[in-house]
Amino acid sequence: MKTENGKVKTENGKFKKKFAIWFWSIIGAGIAAIVLVFWMITKGWLGYLPPLDELQNPKNKFATEVISSDMQLLGRYYRNENRVSVNYTDISPNMINALIATEDVRYYAHTGVDVKSLLRAVMKLGKAGGGSTITQQLAKQLWSPRANNIFERALQKPIEWVIATKLERLYSKEEILTMYLNQFDFLYNAVGIKSAAQVYFSTTPAELKLEEAAMLVGMCKNPALYNPRRRPENALNRRNTVLSQMQKYDYITEQMCDSLQALPIELKYQSVDHKQGLAPYFREYLRQVLTAKEPKKSNYSEWNMLQYDIDRRQWEENPLYGFCQKNHKPDGTPYDLYQDGLRIYTTIDSRMQQYAEEAVSEHMQELQKSFFREKRRKSYAPFSQDLTPEDIDAIMNRSMRQTDRYRALKKQGLSETEIKKSFNTPVAMRVFSYNGLIDTTMTPMDSIKWNKHFLRCGFMSMDAHSGAVKAYVGGTNFTHFQYDMVTSGRRQVGSTIKPYLFTLAMDEGMWPCDSTVNDSITLVDGNGVAWTPRDDHHANQGEMVTLNWGLEKSSNWITAYLMSLFTPEQLVRMMRSFGIEGQLDPVVSLCLGPCEVSVKEMVDAYTTFPNKGIRVEPLYVTRIEDNNGNILATFTPKTYEIISETTSYKMIYMLRNVMDHGTGVRARFRYGLKAPMGGKTGTSQNHSDGWFVGFTPSLVSGVWVGGEDRSIHFDNMAAGQGANMALPIWSIYMQKVYADEQLGYSVEEQFEVPEWFDPEAGCK
Repeated sequence: MKTENGKVKTENGKFKKKFAIWFWSIIGAGIAAIVLVFWMITKGWLGYLPPLDELQNPKNKFATEVISSDMQLLGRYYRNENRVSVNYTDISPNMINALIATEDVRYYAHTGVDVKSLLRAVMKLGKAGGGSTITQQLAKQLWSPRANNIFERALQKPIEWVIATKLERLYSKEEILTMYLNQFDFLYNAVGIKSAAQVYFSTTPAELKLEEAAMLVGMCKNPALYNPRRRPENALNRRNTVLSQMQKYDYITEQMCDSLQALPIELKYQSVDHKQGLAPYFREYLRQVLTAKEPKKSNYSEWNMLQYDIDRRQWEENPLYGFCQKNHKPDGTPYDLYQDGLRIYTTIDSRMQQYAEEAVSEHMQELQKSFFREKRRKSYAPFSQDLTPEDIDAIMNRSMRQTDRYRALKKQGLSETEIKKSFNTPVAMRVFSYNGLIDTTMTPMDSIKWNKHFLRCGFMSMDAHSGAVKAYVGGTNFTHFQYDMVTSGRRQVGSTIKPYLFTLAMDEGMWPCDSTVNDSITLVDGNGVAWTPRDDHHANQGEMVTLNWGLEKSSNWITAYLMSLFTPEQLVRMMRSFGIEGQLDPVVSLCLGPCEVSVKEMVDAYTTFPNKGIRVEPLYVTRIEDNNGNILATFTPKTYEIISETTSYKMIYMLRNVMDHGTGVRARFRYGLKAPMGGKTGTSQNHSDGWFVGFTPSLVSGVWVGGEDRSIHFDNMAAGQGANMALPIWSIYMQKVYADEQLGYSVEEQFEVPEWFDPEAGCK
């Protein structure tokens, strides 16, 4: 018996010994395997471990910000993610405290991996949280792609732990928090805390209220589940959980927690869309300028060589043109406007931009009503009554071929007949109106004609002395009419060209008081062809009148008389010095404005008058900074001495009379503007284009109004002239500018004309 018991004891002892050996061997092997896995990860042999330089400089992609002169965000450029970098000091402590209390309460105690929290999560099967620190979550955001299965995710976890410990050695706790909040995607193109604060609450990270910060932190657990727009109840409950966590860890008092939890979520949501917000035409123009590439002659058609010359000069002389191609990052690559987080400080004043857009909207809606009334039930609408049905069909077919729909059908292999059938088949669609989109059924061809009914507009305002562009409105609605009528569009300028000829005369020694007979005159062009301009203003015919009277009344006869004293080539040279870059044919009729000029060029040119004969080019940007706030470039305006100071005084005198007694007097009697001002109205042939360019001692602003095609215009001259179509926009804008005292523009400001100047001195 003893022997058997001894055997049993001996066998039990051997079993326990073997079990212990196997047990500790397995444990040891497991530990060794874990150590081996982490060693292999550290060496980069297992999974992806970012190199040290990438850990030190994570490749974040940040949107570029466009900022107004009064430090308001106008918009952003980004390719896929609307992420904007923000510094730790610019984030509300409410956001930091809420994040730590909810996501990682031991954040300041661990070194990337919180072993205590991790073990607690394992022991409680994840019911006490996932155990991931904020640093680990950052590692996942930056370097862990979406796992396709549980095994891939299991491998990613230890990699994130290794990355987290490395991040903790490379960055301070504050820097890691900042990186995390800059990286997180809060949905709706709100990537990063700065975008999220703007999108959800129309504020900045520094000004987030506690309850707002708690809601955003609540989204960090699962942004889709706690989406405040789609699942407001979930978002509210999660926000209150965050507040409870803050109270639990003494970031807020119990009383504060209770009062905040009782509040509803009040979103001030604003979607992120480059077509929305202030100055969309300006932002698009700026984008094109910044990303322009060096012009290659082979890329331009033979008929477009003038544009090639313009672009080439811009590339050579304008540091803003092609900025992203001309300038390189420290690694030698060009700047990427969409992901390098540049900050572009513009000259646009957000308040003046708002007033300009309001002025355009207010007047254009009223003008549009008049246009619809005139064209109602007209078979040729919206075109001129002078067009034949064949002319209209040709215009419509040309417009059809310019649409995306046509190109898509052509790409599908449809014949011209099949495409036209498609364009004449009614379909459900939404069309533009000033009262909102209209749900209707019409043919695509009719929708083209419908859009052509809407008159277009271009407006720009700039400082007369610094060149700073204060407001830029390229059209009436960027979403539906994206063609920019400030810089891209060129239209006949009509009588707004006359000040250039009068300037030529004044610079050659003539005076406003010089007189001539007011009568019809015939000139002969270089080909021996006679040209006799028509003048609808028959007052004082056959009488002696002054040149001042001729410009004041916009007399074609007096203008033609001046043209007879100079050659067309002299006028072309004068206009070139004024900055007019487009096609200028040296013919005698040029003096009445048949040439096509942009709004930008006209406003630029008119700065010469209030600026003592010095033209100043438009300045759109003052400086550009990189993502870290380092200044990459500063910009100053270019100036050109065009005429003498005395000549500028003569022109100010005459152009003021235009506003006080002539074609621009509507600004006085209808809009009540009392300030000193000069300007000129313009109306092109068949009143297809209405113009007004006006200036005060400090501001020069220009307006063009017309149809998409020159054959779209009012049938009667009274409605289609510049004084009715364009001048009101300028007047409404100036009313708003003067009413805002914070802008610093005063009706008491005077032109800098010396006391010794006498406009009649040359006639005494």
